[in-house]
Amino acid sequence: MRRSDDERLREIESVYRARFHHFVRVARAITGDRERAVEAVQEAFVGAVRARAGFRGDGPLEAWLWRSVVNAARRATRRPPTEAFDEEAAYSPAPPVGELALLIARLPERQRLVVFLRYYADLDYRTIAVALGVEVGTVSSSLSAAHSAIRESLREVWSDA
Repeated sequence: MRRSDDERLREIESVYRARFHHFVRVARAITGDRERAVEAVQEAFVGAVRARAGFRGDGPLEAWLWRSVVNAARRATRRPPTEAFDEEAAYSPAPPVGELALLIARLPERQRLVVFLRYYADLDYRTIAVALGVEVGTVSSSLSAAHSAIRESLREVWSDA
């Protein structure tokens, strides 16, 4: 059953209100900048509202919105930062700090995005797959590879101590 334009708009608004801080957390993890993260989320939702008639409903609406946010945050990383990375300015709970943040930052982009969407946004594998335009198996293998890389890096840090 096809949703009316008004119904789709209400659904988008509902997700925005309910999950705004989750979207900002992930966008901030991608951009490294709170202001750019908020702008990316707002840009993504403006685009989603404008393109809502194009949502085919092949997957969950939230996954479609996550794809928009991730893409907007990626684009935002190409713009000059508006502020220095400030951990205290983060939305609660804060992104990872110290060594773990550095280890995550060193991961390949897909692995970083899967980690952000799984642990910052608490999304399931299927929703992550739709959001990133990959297969569920790719999400699983990317997350496993990220875990392995972080574990190996931590072993190196601990063995040097």
